[in-house]
Amino acid sequence: MSTTTVKPPAPADRDPADTAPAGQGPRRGERGLAGSLTSHGILVVASLIALFPIAWLVYLSLGPDKDDYLHPGGILGKMTFDNYSFVLQHTPFFDWLWSTLLVSLGTTVIGVLVAATTGYAVSRMRFPGYRKFMWVLLVTQMFPVAVLMVPMYEILSELQLIDNYLGLILVYCSTAVPYCAWLLKGYFDTIPFEIDEAGRVDGLSPFGTFARLILPLAKPGLAVAAFYSFITAFGEVAFASTFMLSDTKYTFAVGLQSFVSEHDAQRNLMAATAVLVAIPVSAFFYLVQRNLVTGLTAGGTKG
Repeated sequence: MSTTTVKPPAPADRDPADTAPAGQGPRRGERGLAGSLTSHGILVVASLIALFPIAWLVYLSLGPDKDDYLHPGGILGKMTFDNYSFVLQHTPFFDWLWSTLLVSLGTTVIGVLVAATTGYAVSRMRFPGYRKFMWVLLVTQMFPVAVLMVPMYEILSELQLIDNYLGLILVYCSTAVPYCAWLLKGYFDTIPFEIDEAGRVDGLSPFGTFARLILPLAKPGLAVAAFYSFITAFGEVAFASTFMLSDTKYTFAVGLQSFVSEHDAQRNLMAATAVLVAIPVSAFFYLVQRNLVTGLTAGGTKG
């Protein structure tokens, strides 16, 4: 009596590439050598393009003459750090540094606090006109700076906040808060509402729930809002040059303009100052970069 062995049929949804023997091509999801080299080559080229302006700025800052940018090849044989010494010793650099950090950090703290409470209220509470309120915040971003300059100047003048750090901080918050409120509202939507209910069961007030339970979970979103607020205040020129009248109260962005006049342009000193200006921004980015990518992507989906 003979027996016949019947092979079970292969699953219909299995791709032949998944069962290919070794040496007969990559499996699904695996890239070949050509694909890997291409992707790495693209990343290298993109990195060089991104780093070239920074490297070029550092290179120009080492030229001793203000016209070296016209003949950059000659800088290589006469590099010096005298530009940095002159900027640190003979310009109001540290006054600019103090003003910039005070305004930027003040904008970050106040702006993130207001935006976080606003975004949480709209995300969790249903009050009359809450949808229209968020759209009003969005509409405020549509006005150009030239239109806002005159009414803001009149308001600050009435409040005696011209040439005052607090006035400039409030102006920057009017720009940073609407965007950050939308950003944080989307992030709070991803946090389960059951956490709020658990906090209330434990006896926490709405603000206690927000401060003790929600904010620790929203660190990535807060990091993005803080970084945006800091950069908004750090690099802005128009409002700072209009509302700050004292030379010692200029921010970095305005102070850089002092190296360029109608008849002269000290571009070597400007380049050296720009390199020094980048240090605080890089340090702040390093502090928040752990949560930055997560915060940028988490608010885009709900659930």
